[in-house]
Amino acid sequence: MRAELSAGVPGPDDFADPIARTVYGDVRGVREGAISVWRSIPYAGAPTGAARFAPPRPPQPWDGVRDCTRFGQIAPQSMGPMVPIESGLTMGEDCLWLNVWSPRHEGSDPAGRSRPVLVWLHGGAYCLGTAAQEIYDGRKLALAGDVVIVAVNYRLGALGFLDLSSLGDDFVPNLGLHDQIAALEWVRDNIAAFGGDPGNVTLFGESSGAGCVTALLTSPRAAGLFHKAIAQSPPATTVFGPERAAAVARRFLELMELPASRAAELLECPIDRIVAAAGVLLDEVPLKEPGRLAAAPVVDGDLLPTYPIDQFQHGRSHRVPLIVGTNKDEASLFRLLRSPILPVTPDAVNTMLRDVAASHPGMSPERLAEITSAYPDLSKPRGALAMSTDAAFRMPAHWVADGHAQHSPTWMYRFDYATPMLRAARVGAGHATELPYVFGNFGTINHDPTFWLGGRKTAMEISGRIMRRWLAFATYGVPAAIDGSKHWPPYRPSARRALVLDTADRVVDDPDRDLHTAWGQRAVGFS
Repeated sequence: MRAELSAGVPGPDDFADPIARTVYGDVRGVREGAISVWRSIPYAGAPTGAARFAPPRPPQPWDGVRDCTRFGQIAPQSMGPMVPIESGLTMGEDCLWLNVWSPRHEGSDPAGRSRPVLVWLHGGAYCLGTAAQEIYDGRKLALAGDVVIVAVNYRLGALGFLDLSSLGDDFVPNLGLHDQIAALEWVRDNIAAFGGDPGNVTLFGESSGAGCVTALLTSPRAAGLFHKAIAQSPPATTVFGPERAAAVARRFLELMELPASRAAELLECPIDRIVAAAGVLLDEVPLKEPGRLAAAPVVDGDLLPTYPIDQFQHGRSHRVPLIVGTNKDEASLFRLLRSPILPVTPDAVNTMLRDVAASHPGMSPERLAEITSAYPDLSKPRGALAMSTDAAFRMPAHWVADGHAQHSPTWMYRFDYATPMLRAARVGAGHATELPYVFGNFGTINHDPTFWLGGRKTAMEISGRIMRRWLAFATYGVPAAIDGSKHWPPYRPSARRALVLDTADRVVDDPDRDLHTAWGQRAVGFS
C-alpha cells in the first residue's frame, strides 16, 4: 500500500500546517519558508522490553493526525565533545524515527511530480549522534535541488551495534543496520506522500553513517531499497567477525556485573545502566587496542554474509552509482579533541600496526615494512596522523572504489579546503569538516569559530559547488555541477582520477599513488 499526495491549485488550507498520509496514519508538519518539515515520524515501534535487542517492528497505526513538528527521543548514548548535541533533546528508547524536508511549490506542480529523495545516515562512531543535530537540517539542500531530504534516527552503541547474539536467542546483531533498512522500507512505502519518488532514492552518510552505507551496499536485504549512494569518509574495513564480537559481548557483561546465565536481564534493566557500561566499554576498547572500536557492524551470515570490503573487492556490491571520498586531514580532529576513537600518537599507531600484523596471517613482515616505508615521519605526530588517516579512512575508501568501479559508475573525491582558522588550529580539512558544505549549514559569523579568521565567502562558494554536485548525482546519477565547474570524470582503477574539492576544484590522476604502492590491493581490516 502506498501513501498519496494531493496536488492542485492552492486554496486557503494550502498555507496551513502540511499534513501527509502515511500507511500508519496522518502526520502534521510545519511550514518553514518554502519547505515543509516533518520531525520524528515513527518508522518503527519503540524497541523496549522484549524488543530492546530485537529487529524493528512496524509502528502501531494511529487515528487522527499525529503531530510531527518537534523532535522525539534520541538514541541512548554517552554524550561527549566529538558529537555536540543541542540542548533540549532528550534520550530514550523510542528513537526509531525520521525527519522529512520537502519543497513547497503551491500551484506550480499540478501533476504531482515526484522529486528525487536523499536519505541521510548520521555519523558518530556507531555510538553517538542523532538526526536531530542542527548540522543535518535538510532545508537548504531540499530547496537548492528541489528534492526531498530524509534523515534517519537509529539505535546506537550497545543497543544498535554491540553484537550480543553469542549470549542467547534474545539478542540480534546489527540492529542499527536493521533499523536503517526499516527506514528505507518506510521511504519506499510512504515518501510519495511527501512529494518524493520511491524509485529514485540516494543513500548518503558520513563517517560511521558512511560505514553503514558501504555495509548496506553489500547487504542482500538492502537490495533495491536505494538507487545511488554517497559515502563520505567511510570506515569500510571496521567490521567485526563473530569471535571478536563475542569477546566484546563478554566484556560488556562484566561491566554490567552480570554472569552469562543472566544475560536476559539486559532486556529489563534500566537503560541508564546499559548506557553507563557501554560508555566505559566504548572508551576502553580503543585505548587498549588502538584502531579498533567497541561497537561496529558484524559479519552475521545474514544481513552481512561476509566482510563488506571483501564483497567490494570481489565485485559483489549492489550495482548502483557511487560517490566515495575522504577529507585530506581526517585524523586531526581526533587529536584536537583528544578522542581515543582513532590512534593519533606514534606509540598508539605502532601498537595498532603490531595488532594488525598479528591478526592477519597473510601480513608478512615485508609487507608491513613496505607500508610503514610510506611514512618516514611515523615516529613523529605528523606521521602518526597520516598513518591513522590512511588506515581508517583513505585506503578503505580507495579499496571500495576499486571494487565498485568494476561494475558500476563510481566517482572519488578528496575534500581539501580548510578555513584560515582551521589551518591555524592545525585541524585543516579534518574529519567531518565537509558536513556544513554538503548541507549548506554554516553558523553565524559570531558563533562559528571556523570563520573567526575569515574564509566565509570562499566556503560558501565551495559549498554551492558541492551541493550542486551531490544534488545532480541524486537527480541524474552524474555529479555534474551544471554551472561550468570542473568536469568530474568517473573513477577507474587504472588511472584513479579523483576530484580535489578546494578553493578551485581540480582533477588529479591518482593523488595517493604512493599509498597504493605501499598498501597494495589487498584490503587490510581492523576487525
